[in-house]
Amino acid sequence: MSPPPFSSKRITVLHLITELTVGGAQRMLEKLLERMDQEKFRSLVVSMADLGPVAESIQARKIPVFTLGMRLGRPSLGGFLRLYRILREHCPEIVQTWLYHADLLGLLAGKLARAGRVVWGIRCSDMDLGDYRVLTALTVRANARLSFLPDAIVVNSEKGKEVHWKLGYSTRKMVLIENGFDLTRFHPDESAREWLLQELALPEDAILIGLVARWDPMKDQHSFLKAAALVAESMAAAHFLMVGPGMDPANRKVVELIHQGRLEGRVHLLGVRNDPSRIMAALDMACSSSAYGEGFPNTIGEAMACALPCVVTDVGDSARLVGDTGLVVPPRNPEALAMAWRELMDLGEEGRQRLGAAARRRVQDHFDLSRIVSKYESLYSSLISPARP
Repeated sequence: MSPPPFSSKRITVLHLITELTVGGAQRMLEKLLERMDQEKFRSLVVSMADLGPVAESIQARKIPVFTLGMRLGRPSLGGFLRLYRILREHCPEIVQTWLYHADLLGLLAGKLARAGRVVWGIRCSDMDLGDYRVLTALTVRANARLSFLPDAIVVNSEKGKEVHWKLGYSTRKMVLIENGFDLTRFHPDESAREWLLQELALPEDAILIGLVARWDPMKDQHSFLKAAALVAESMAAAHFLMVGPGMDPANRKVVELIHQGRLEGRVHLLGVRNDPSRIMAALDMACSSSAYGEGFPNTIGEAMACALPCVVTDVGDSARLVGDTGLVVPPRNPEALAMAWRELMDLGEEGRQRLGAAARRRVQDHFDLSRIVSKYESLYSSLISPARP
């Protein structure tokens, strides 16, 4: 049985993702669903694991969300069969998968259910798989061998394409679609700085350096805090904000690292926030300290949209994203990270604002969300077009 033929009716796209917690892939999926043309595309979402906060946002848009009830890191025949039944019931023309485990599960279930075109989603670059479950490494190897089977493979970074080619993935079906950024939601806000300084009880001359990332070996908060300790010794005005899942006092490891660096009162753990755009707009500069694995970091693009200069490690396409509007340093190098922060601090407020304005223009010219959503829509339409070979 071949996939359903192209017609003028709405194209049904089923998105399969590992989980709907807060993360880069989840946020890009959320943005994509928000902007896709509802007259042309009907969307539904399936989470392999239990539902998280992103599910609520998606459901608020009247988009059906299902869960397979699987436990991450454990194969489940029951979960596979639940996905099979959902595919047979809804008959999607497109099965878009997000992240390695969803890629494998979606491919196998999609072929068995004789669903529509299968599109994989690769969201990272050079992952250090030794930091994760053995099953993840096995899944990556299996996907490399099966990569000739999906109808398309969306990669969000040039580096991700290169890395996965070396892992044995077929590049013939790879399509580069970077992350997109909402310039209407993330924008400069003159009132944000005063608001945040009051919330944290900080002086007006404080310089706010922010890291927005979940607690994960990939994000290398260790290097961020080591660099913070180096800067704090000589820059009394510097304060460091850490935002995201696990970035709160309940995380004993991060609290211990703060204590080791004598950074009490200088590092502010804000945890998960529902006002990330305002937090971003209040900063003086943003940072990505990742050691590996980044594809096209959402948080840096969002910071640039807020007109912030950024310091990033040379991981994935981070350097390509910031271009000449920020500074790039080697990964796992706290000394270089600290030096780059000092360089931006020495520019003064006016110099940082010039760089920030250039950063927002760069996002507007190349990575505006509407432009990126159009690329997904064009890909989906082309895959079921009668003109497709």
